[in-house]
Amino acid sequence: MGTDATPPRTPPPEQRLADRLAARPKPAPMPARPTAVTMLRECGQVDLAVYRAIAGTPTPTLDLPMRRLSATADWSRLWLAIGGAMALTGGRTGRRAAAAGFAALAVDSAVVNIGLKIAARRRRPDRDSAGVPANRRVPMPESTSFPSGHTASGFAFTNAVAHTLPAAAGPLGLLASAVGYSRIHTGVHYPGDVVIGAVTGTAIGEAVGWATRRAHTVPPSGLRRALQAS
Repeated sequence: MGTDATPPRTPPPEQRLADRLAARPKPAPMPARPTAVTMLRECGQVDLAVYRAIAGTPTPTLDLPMRRLSATADWSRLWLAIGGAMALTGGRTGRRAAAAGFAALAVDSAVVNIGLKIAARRRRPDRDSAGVPANRRVPMPESTSFPSGHTASGFAFTNAVAHTLPAAAGPLGLLASAVGYSRIHTGVHYPGDVVIGAVTGTAIGEAVGWATRRAHTVPPSGLRRALQAS
């Protein structure tokens, strides 16, 4: 006996896939803290791997210049010398730029050496186990490793000066970057120390540079009130 019934239609592939996904049990969400700890550990592994890769790469032409550059930047002597030259030869603008740079160095030193280094307490790299060549090495600092004070100082000075002398931003930024790399090359810092040092120094330099520029562009309160009244 015939029938008008039609065979059931097969659902399209998209519907079948959606049904299978919906039927699967949902994975339990991972707590935030273990996830953050895992991410930090992985970042630390990458940090160490990059440090060892640089240590194990022969660079006889770079070794001496990097060692000398790293030593020149000790105690911010490099930036103090550049700022002094700006003040002596750059006229009023040069003096303002140098003053902003010196102020940024002072703030950066306090934030990095009194605040971040004490809080982080990261040990210095083990140059022997990483195989850093002896002819690259500079004296290992006694302070903790995180962040790189040399790098932070360079970027703080650069960004503060650039608010008054924008043309100096490029050359000084390249020099600050080279100083940061020299700290990895000579084996006294991990790459992560240098990256965070650059970020910290940039933030401090921008803040000091903005405050310095504003102090020279905003008129005194009495004069400002007179201008508004007129």
